[in-house]
Amino acid sequence: MRRRNFLTATTGTTAAVAVPLVAQHSVGTSDVIRLRSGVDALVALDAARGGHDELERMALAGAAEALEKQKLGASQRIRQRLFSVAATYMCQAAWSAIDDKRTDRARSLLERALYLAGMAKDPVAEMQVWNLYSSLSHHRGAYTEAVDCGYAAQATAIARRDPFYASLAHVRTALAHANLGERHPALRSLGCAHEALGKASLDDPRPIWTAFYGPGELLALTAIVRDKIGESVKAEAASHQALAGIPKAFRRNRALATARLALTQLHQRDIDQACATASTVFTMMSGHPIPGRMRSLLGDYHRDLITLAPDAGVAREWGDRYRTEWSRA
Repeated sequence: MRRRNFLTATTGTTAAVAVPLVAQHSVGTSDVIRLRSGVDALVALDAARGGHDELERMALAGAAEALEKQKLGASQRIRQRLFSVAATYMCQAAWSAIDDKRTDRARSLLERALYLAGMAKDPVAEMQVWNLYSSLSHHRGAYTEAVDCGYAAQATAIARRDPFYASLAHVRTALAHANLGERHPALRSLGCAHEALGKASLDDPRPIWTAFYGPGELLALTAIVRDKIGESVKAEAASHQALAGIPKAFRRNRALATARLALTQLHQRDIDQACATASTVFTMMSGHPIPGRMRSLLGDYHRDLITLAPDAGVAREWGDRYRTEWSRA
């Protein structure tokens, strides 16, 4: 399966993703490759467990090592590649903070990542930063800013050249428009996202951070857009399709899509089914702490539940389960 072999042997242990230290020497391509392999391991850990302090710490250690090696680069080309690696590590640290709902921390990390991407002259790293900025703005409730970041992502050289990246930029823009209640711009951007991904060659080599995105993830994001603009039936259908397409190795993403499915069912007043679906999120994340972003989404579900069905027995039962799981997370 494209770009996803790296997940098959991952156990999620901290020891497996430590960035190795090597003796000082003239820095070249082998160092760049070694450092990039550390990013691969961090992405695998994120896919299984989600954002957390230790992941951020390891990502920052990788960025620091890349920047130290940059000072010893054998050529300008190698130095720029090391800036690119450092930017990718910094983005991974920022994403961990976003997933853990530490938005102020994430913003400061993205500011640094944007600087490093500029020093690297790397349009893919630049696209990664703007994609994360849009996601961060979404979670901060700064939806107009999220729209602007989505358009900045669309304007990067790689998004203009590769429809895969264009699709990701368009769906980020669609999410932001939907959160602003802008139905037509949201649907227009969503249509562009689907059209672009349909044109993309999904087997082309791309950086490992893009492994999460494909037809399944696009459908999961489509469900959010549809639900936000009041199309809960279409949102539920998209959620089911997403869960059929998101690889099982992406446990956190599948759990998020399941929570979104529960919300679409709740918004159709199917209380019993919604609560049953929402309960499976805890099972899916069993053995791992629930990341802050997922905790926030489950909190949204709980608030909607008690608003729509405050006296339903199943709602009270789910609320008890929610409080118990929350205290364990």
